[in-house]
Amino acid sequence: MSGACQGAGVGNASQSGQLDVSALLKNFQVGYDRRVRPNYGGMPVSVGVSLYVLSVGEISEKFMDYTFDMYFRQFWVDGRLRFDKKDGAEKLVVGADYINLIWVPDTFFVNEKVARFHAATQDNQFLRITHLGEILRSMRLTVKATCPMDLSHFPMDSQLCTLEIESYGYAMADLVYFWNDGVKSVEVSPDVSLAEFHVVGYRQRRVLEVLTSGNYSRLCADILFGRSMGYYVIQVYVPSSLIVVMSWVSFYLDRSSAPARVGLGVTTVLTMVTLMGSVNRSLPKISYMKALDIYLAVCFFMVFGALLEYATVSYTGKRIKLNQRRFEEFKKKVEEMKAQLDKQREKEVHLLNMEQMKPPYWDTRHADFCPVKALQNQLYYLDRAPLTPPLPSTANPPTTLWGVRASDIERYARIAFPLIFFSFHLMYWTILISISGHTVEDLIAVKS
Repeated sequence: MSGACQGAGVGNASQSGQLDVSALLKNFQVGYDRRVRPNYGGMPVSVGVSLYVLSVGEISEKFMDYTFDMYFRQFWVDGRLRFDKKDGAEKLVVGADYINLIWVPDTFFVNEKVARFHAATQDNQFLRITHLGEILRSMRLTVKATCPMDLSHFPMDSQLCTLEIESYGYAMADLVYFWNDGVKSVEVSPDVSLAEFHVVGYRQRRVLEVLTSGNYSRLCADILFGRSMGYYVIQVYVPSSLIVVMSWVSFYLDRSSAPARVGLGVTTVLTMVTLMGSVNRSLPKISYMKALDIYLAVCFFMVFGALLEYATVSYTGKRIKLNQRRFEEFKKKVEEMKAQLDKQREKEVHLLNMEQMKPPYWDTRHADFCPVKALQNQLYYLDRAPLTPPLPSTANPPTTLWGVRASDIERYARIAFPLIFFSFHLMYWTILISISGHTVEDLIAVKS
């Protein structure tokens, strides 16, 4: 068949020796079946692939995908399209319509969500055929592909997004893919720029995909994106830190200014809740903690702790005042009881004095034989000391609760809260910077 095509190509040369392209393209279709791959029943067709990324439109963490624009090129050999070159005419460059008349690989993107051709002002693709039957098909595509992301280190993370290229129907026995230009088969324009990411580098891989329908050849192009965290520093980290610092102002306000301190504490807590909600609104609902979640959670607990600190101070002050009031009441009751005892003692002493007056005829020696008279005799000579023991001297009113004053809590909080927060900052950034690096083997760096 290929010989017939060659003969047709030679026969359609004009008498002047120039190649008649229109006749040659028509003669290509004589006996040509576009449904049958080249070299059917023999060696598999080798399809070379190269791509050039023009731009990256969007990387969405919420939907786990990325969009990019590229030149996608495929190279293969179809012996049925050979022709004799004339006057140096070694290749034909034909319009995109002719692609529908010849066999082309059924290439598809495995992880594609949406893909579209560009048709302004004409279809952005072309076909090139050499005299050896070598075919180049080039097209411009915009592809939205899935990109599974690990957001554990967000926002100091880097994401490796892949474009997977495979034949939909031809197994490896019929079609094999390879990178046409070696290590330079995948290229990224140095002008690619994104608001939130920057392209760190890219690499290319060739894998064997084993499915129930057979073994398939697959090409993978990986692009590593590093996140630019300037936005999150300005919009999240700095405001949340300032909110925490602002909550410390309540430590220096008067403890009796309850409306001011409660209002400041509630405001900072609600502001942190709003900030946490606005950050996570644009992210997927993942089941694990992100690095930013840890930071915001600590900030939330710091401002909530400042509010609880005032509650503790207020409770301590009220308990101390309650204990002082109870002490005063107890002291007053003790004084009343002491006055009553003094009056009772005076009455008892007066009665004893009356009973202890001895009559003239009383013989003291008779007291040794009469117990009642003996007791009266002893009471008569009793010293004038008070009948009730003296009460211990009263102590000072209590000024602490469990050994702690309300002012002590304020003083400790002014030191403990900043110390804890600054220590957390040091530990947080040290750990995050040390674990946030994404190491990828065989990565080709993008030249700025």
